[in-house]
Amino acid sequence: MTEHYFDSDPTGPEERRDVTARIWGVDHTFTTAAGVFARDGLDKATAVLLRSFEPPDHARTVLDLGCGWGPIAVAVASEVPGATVHAVDTNTRARELTRVNAERAGVGDRVVVGAPDEVPASVVFDEIWSNPPIRIGKAALHELLLQWLPRLAPEGVARLVVGKNLGADSLQRWLTEQGWPTEKAASAKGFRVLLVHRG
Repeated sequence: MTEHYFDSDPTGPEERRDVTARIWGVDHTFTTAAGVFARDGLDKATAVLLRSFEPPDHARTVLDLGCGWGPIAVAVASEVPGATVHAVDTNTRARELTRVNAERAGVGDRVVVGAPDEVPASVVFDEIWSNPPIRIGKAALHELLLQWLPRLAPEGVARLVVGKNLGADSLQRWLTEQGWPTEKAASAKGFRVLLVHRG
């Protein structure tokens, strides 16, 4: 049976490997593995997201939603020393890799890794960064976003990257219709970067 990156508990061989990625002018080394998203290195969509914005220097709590092996969480924690980053993923292997990568980068004390139901309900976020798992389907994606967007702080924003051919424009319209004003902040390499404001 073929495993997908959104499987919660991959059972195949890990086959760990190291990859490098340059984020905000800094070279990072990450460990990836089979059974997780973008095992071969930083994917194009996440790279576009990270290039579209500067580090969120003002943020104190950040959510990396669907963290994978942790490039966003590690980069934000590395660049914003005052921030705590909650790295959330349903995939147990991805979460373990994020812990490994955060420790390697020296930010393990500020990257809080967990399953979605392990984030305390009291935690609100100044920013949410995500390359959301579009391929889980539209209904599941909508449910996911409506679960997490209400946890933005009053002036909070969410930064999402979505493929143009995977429904970025319709997602922008839908979010706005749901009371989450959403603008297109950037467009590159077939991807839209959406900026979602607290409604």
